[in-house]
Amino acid sequence: MIDALPTLAVVGIGRISRPMVVRLRRAGHRVTVTNRTRARALDVAAETGADVAGTPREAASSADIVIVCLTDDTAVGEVYHGPDGVLAGLREGATVLETSTVAPQTTRDLAPRVLERGATLLDTPLSGSVELATRGELTFLVGGPEEALDRVRPVMDVLATRVLHFGASGNGSIMKLAINSLLLSMATALAEALVLAERAGIDRAAAYDAFTQSAAAAPFVLYNRDNFVRPREAAIHMTLSLVAKDLTLIDALASSVGAPMAQLDANRKLVDQAMAAGLEDRDGVSVLAELLRHNARAEAGQPSGQEIRPPGSP
Repeated sequence: MIDALPTLAVVGIGRISRPMVVRLRRAGHRVTVTNRTRARALDVAAETGADVAGTPREAASSADIVIVCLTDDTAVGEVYHGPDGVLAGLREGATVLETSTVAPQTTRDLAPRVLERGATLLDTPLSGSVELATRGELTFLVGGPEEALDRVRPVMDVLATRVLHFGASGNGSIMKLAINSLLLSMATALAEALVLAERAGIDRAAAYDAFTQSAAAAPFVLYNRDNFVRPREAAIHMTLSLVAKDLTLIDALASSVGAPMAQLDANRKLVDQAMAAGLEDRDGVSVLAELLRHNARAEAGQPSGQEIRPPGSP
């Protein structure tokens, strides 16, 4: 006799979690979705046949595995607590996969609250792009009990090609912030290098293609090509406001452990300037090159162009 597939709930429907729902439904799982903006949940349900719950509590009560994917620590706190929160609906024996990028202490504080409900929490932030989520090639960065991880690996294997375990609760979140620190430093360096080549007379697309065929050709560089070459048509992988949020989390973690972060300080100056220009809803990586172009033109007394105007500007 074949065991039934575990039932799943996905709390929070965004750029990464939507293709995850698609893959889980194609794999045969019953999935219940819920989202603060109900239209997003209804939309993915119409596409995939997922069920829609009115509250996180209702979604959690239907599931063996609850996948939470939200924007920040505040949203996570609101979704777990209260009479309609995830904690109120958890089944005994359930496992929660907290995939949001949040402070390590947030997941450490939630773990015993989940345990009180007879369930287990794993912090499982994700590394990867929307494209990788669509292909099921994400990376899970996991903190929490290994026996719980073993139980949910078959579901993770639908979504990811790598599951990396770092031990205790909160350690997955630490690794996500460390990786994002590296990626955001790469983003600013990439923006600077591209604008340098352009200002020196090299065609933008040719310069970027040279990056992709050099020792600098990391996956991050490869999948961001279109956004950097055609920034006004950029698909948003991660908004600038989320980049700023992650930099704040990284800074707080570095301060708490005494890690020197000179590159982080430089990154924050550029991101803060872009935020002050009203670009918080633009793609948080390619917009940095646009800002540098604008700054270079301004310093040279040249027309600043239109590239860094916020969305919706005339």
